[in-house]
Amino acid sequence: MIEIETRKSVEVVDLTPLVEAELKKSGVEAGICLVYTPHTTTGVIINEADPRLIQDILKLISDMAPEGAGYQHDRSDGNAHAHLRAVLLGNSASIPVEKNRLALGTWQRVLFFELDGPRPRRVFVKILADSN
Repeated sequence: MIEIETRKSVEVVDLTPLVEAELKKSGVEAGICLVYTPHTTTGVIINEADPRLIQDILKLISDMAPEGAGYQHDRSDGNAHAHLRAVLLGNSASIPVEKNRLALGTWQRVLFFELDGPRPRRVFVKILADSN
């Protein structure tokens, strides 16, 4: 498990080195690595960590689920926009493992999106070995 202390209301954290460390500890040579966030106002995706692309992603989800748009959930917690943005991103990513390495593309990174921070967060990393 990875623990994160986010510092902003909206923040993107590159988890790749932390996930790679968990994979190394596991010793698994081939299989699947599952990265999962149990928080309903966070997301996990695989994409480039280019700051301009991240800003584009944040703008896209903000445009699709704007804050204060009259959501029912805002009547209780006021953070419906964060939940809806998390739905758009998803809460997990599965990555093939080959030769004890994440089989990511050249520019791909494992990105954690905080959408309702700052808060302490947990991310589960489960590595499943091939049975071959």
